[in-house]
Amino acid sequence: QEPSNKRVRPLARVTSLANLISPVRNGAVRRFGQTIQSFALRSDSKSPGCAQKSCSRSAAPTPPKRRNSVLWSEMLDVNMKESLSTKEIKRQEAIYEMSRGEQDLIEDLKLARKAYHDPMLKLSIMSEEELTHIFGDLDSYIPLHEDLLASLGEATKPDGTVEQIGPILVKWLPRLHAYKGYCSNQLAAKALLDQKKQDRRVQDFLQRCLESPFSRKLDLWSFLDIPRSRLVKYPLLLKEILRHTPKDHPDIQILEEAITIIQGVLSDINLKKGESECQYYIDKLEYLDEKQKDPRIEGSKALLCHGELKNKNGHKLYVFLFQDILVLTRPVTRNERQAYQVYRQPIPVQELLLEDLQDGDVKMGGSFRGAFGNSDKAKNIFRVRFQDPSPGQSHTLQANDVFHKQQWVNCIRTA
Repeated sequence: QEPSNKRVRPLARVTSLANLISPVRNGAVRRFGQTIQSFALRSDSKSPGCAQKSCSRSAAPTPPKRRNSVLWSEMLDVNMKESLSTKEIKRQEAIYEMSRGEQDLIEDLKLARKAYHDPMLKLSIMSEEELTHIFGDLDSYIPLHEDLLASLGEATKPDGTVEQIGPILVKWLPRLHAYKGYCSNQLAAKALLDQKKQDRRVQDFLQRCLESPFSRKLDLWSFLDIPRSRLVKYPLLLKEILRHTPKDHPDIQILEEAITIIQGVLSDINLKKGESECQYYIDKLEYLDEKQKDPRIEGSKALLCHGELKNKNGHKLYVFLFQDILVLTRPVTRNERQAYQVYRQPIPVQELLLEDLQDGDVKMGGSFRGAFGNSDKAKNIFRVRFQDPSPGQSHTLQANDVFHKQQWVNCIRTA
């Protein structure tokens, strides 16, 4: 969160979902239920490949376009500043930051259509169906944010101050439920965009955009992900306004109500997003044997964690822990699309036995040699198997490091 009383260099508002949704190459565990709340702001997202490159039509690299970072207090005259308390100036700064953020968001949503969607459609770089799948109904959110901006504008007095913001927010925030569909589609949209990037024309177009000043060195997905990053910022902005609001101010109680509303909205979006992502992976499962199919897989509404692990033969497996069943798979590619071939028999959580193995519990030799390197002992391992030994299935799995092993063990124990 940026300090509200300090001039700062504008942050590139990048909250890439790639870390959340791409197949994990380093064995990281992917947890669900935190998708909307978890985000990171990076101060710079310059593409290493284009830092030294110039656009083909210019002689030198084009400097990135920067946001205006003027603070609210810098627009006041001296007399006005002296008439306001430090606390009130900070409160107005926080309200102004919310207003500026809405302006920036509207600008970026329009830019996504004008600079990316429309040119790619016109040049037949992607089909209309593909673009609709990637961009969703992004345009429909512009009036939503314009309405908030207009309300804030109407509430702003001639001297630039806003007396009460609480009633505006309580009325407007429930409308953010409209983002349920957009956020739920992000996993599939990102997967399609990554697939289309293999096309040379798409790659070339996006690279040219990245090197143009309008992009501020942000890639297309950063623009498509901006609405999600804005959603998670609302509770922070509201708490900042509340923190600088005097205890006897009429906004106090209403702002607390507004914070409860936005938290409820994010929780609902999160739930819907989690269900959508869970179904996304269920649809990508392939079964070699009908016996592997389990109604608990199809009936899953939550994916607790998933990621890459190695088995004792050194083969990479992609493991899914759904709410009621553990499914081990082998990643495969079908027509340039990722799929997951179910490996052995899925283990229902109620029938699962977890063994947290210590480093060295599994000795080197035989089939473990390839899996665990040249060390004398296997590290970061745990075992899952059926409680009933009759199916005869036991899987000794190795995580990438001790942190990811612990995540897996905790997740399975919780389930």
